[in-house]
Amino acid sequence: MKLLRKNTDYAIKALVSLAKKSGGYVSALDIANEQNIPYQFLRRILQDLIKNGFVASKKGANGGVKIIKNAKDIKVVDLIEIFQGNIEPCSCMLNYNLCENREECVLRGELEKIEVILKNEFAKLTIHKFLS
Repeated sequence: MKLLRKNTDYAIKALVSLAKKSGGYVSALDIANEQNIPYQFLRRILQDLIKNGFVASKKGANGGVKIIKNAKDIKVVDLIEIFQGNIEPCSCMLNYNLCENREECVLRGELEKIEVILKNEFAKLTIHKFLS
């Protein structure tokens, strides 16, 4: 089971890179090279970050992208939800018709507890925490 998919991981890395260069615009190619992220993949990730208000872009010779939200306010849980959807340790947690034994399931209660713990822990992690 992968807890974080590549697009979420790359989004975190890109935001950390931008937060370290706060203020100015940085080219996507520079971020891709610095963080070892495939350039075309990064461009799609940056579009989602722009759409969700984390990053701004500017075209032209001095253009690129820059972080516009405070690194302390960007929670990993928010990035997971943007790029992966809701945190769910098991597919039956959200799809109520998937499992015939849902009501008698011995794991369901424990999985719900794990889901809450995961979400709370990821909510504590911010981009700022990774800047050191």
